[in-house]
Amino acid sequence: MRTTRYVTGTSLVVGALGVTVVALLYPVMSAVNGGVLGASSVSAQTTATQYGPLTDLDRSFVVKVRLAGLWEFPAGQMAQQKGTTQAVKTAGQHLIDGHTNLDTTARKIAPLLGITLPNEPTPQQQGFLATFSADTGATFDQDFANILRLQHGKVFSVISQVRATTQNTLVRQLADQANTTVLDHMTVLEETGLVNFNQIAIDTTASPTNTAAQVAPTPSPGSPTVIVTPSPTFSLPPAASSPETSQ
Repeated sequence: MRTTRYVTGTSLVVGALGVTVVALLYPVMSAVNGGVLGASSVSAQTTATQYGPLTDLDRSFVVKVRLAGLWEFPAGQMAQQKGTTQAVKTAGQHLIDGHTNLDTTARKIAPLLGITLPNEPTPQQQGFLATFSADTGATFDQDFANILRLQHGKVFSVISQVRATTQNTLVRQLADQANTTVLDHMTVLEETGLVNFNQIAIDTTASPTNTAAQVAPTPSPGSPTVIVTPSPTFSLPPAASSPETSQ
C-alpha cells in the first residue's frame, strides 16, 4: 500500500511537470512555426550580399534617393528658369548638381544589390512639380523654397537612421553622400530667406498625407489649391536599368 501510494504520487508530480513544460514551450514553438523567431522572417527582411546584409530599410533608402532625384532635378531646372532672385536660382543649381551625382550612385549600386528603381516620381512628387509649373514670380520662389525645405528635413532623419544601422558598405557610402547633399540643399534653401520655419515645424510633426494635391507649407495668395498631373515640360534623370541577375 505504501509503495503504491509513493508510485502514484510520483506519477502525479511527473505528470504535472510535463504539463508545465509543454505550457512553457507552446508559445516558443508557436512563434517558430508562425515565423516570429524562424529564419524565414529574418531572410524576408534581410538579404545577404557580397557588400554586407541588405535590409528592407536599406532597399527603401536607395529607392528614395532615386525618387528624390526624379522630382528635385526638374525642380532645380525650373528654379533656374523661373526663379526671380539669384538665391533661388543658386538653390536650383545645387539641386541639379547634387541629384545628378546622387542619382548616378543610386543607379550604379542598385543592380549590384538587386534593387529595382522607379523611373517616374510618386503622385505626391508630381503634385509638387505641378505646383511649380503653375506658379509664377514670387509665388514660385516661396513655394519652391518651402516645399523643398520641408521635404529635405523629412528625409534628413531617414538618412541618419540608415547611416547608423546599415551593415552594407554600398548603402553606407550612399548614405554618406546623401547626408552631405541634403544638408547642402537645406542650407541653400534657407539662404533664400523665404523659408517659414514655424510652419515647417508644424507640417513636420503633422500626419503625412499621400495626396498629389499637397501644396506649399506657406501658400501665397493666388497659389493653386488643387494640383493636377503636370505636363511633361521638364526633363528627368536617365532611366534606371533592371537589376543584374545574381550569380
